[in-house]
Amino acid sequence: MPINVTMPALSPTMTEGNLAKWLVKEGDTVEAGDVIAEIETDKATMEVEAVDEGIVGKIIVSEGTASVPVNDVIAVLLEDGESADDIGNVSSAKSESEKDVISNEQSKEKSSQKAEQKDSSSQAPRNDAKVNKSDRIFASPLAKRIAAEKGIDLSTVKGSGTRGRIVKDDVVN
Repeated sequence: MPINVTMPALSPTMTEGNLAKWLVKEGDTVEAGDVIAEIETDKATMEVEAVDEGIVGKIIVSEGTASVPVNDVIAVLLEDGESADDIGNVSSAKSESEKDVISNEQSKEKSSQKAEQKDSSSQAPRNDAKVNKSDRIFASPLAKRIAAEKGIDLSTVKGSGTRGRIVKDDVVN
């Protein structure tokens, strides 16, 4: 089964890159870890290594191409016994993976919106000086442990630490 080589994300914020140079040609044999291409981002030029071994069956994106989106197929590797006829239509595989990415992003977005609605409707505002807008009680880990052991509600304790933080002495007293 042919192996798709995709445009890597060289940084967390990278969305596209320029394929500066191919270091292999169609028909070349590559091993895992061999450098096969150079990718340029707005900040650096990086080498791309092959993740699998095989024969370069087809180079999809030509050398010097600018603005290649991350995860687009840039080449296809063939395993032993495969020929260029086994490659098939690479663009359809790319569009299917793009559809999967888009649907995953949409479902994550809907889930986060539902979670935000649930959080905002289930939490009543509290008028406690020790609690900030995110309903967090500031207390040291030791104070929290002692309060849990003694069954003390930290929202009823006045903090004497920095910025009203509840410390061990506040819980003990």
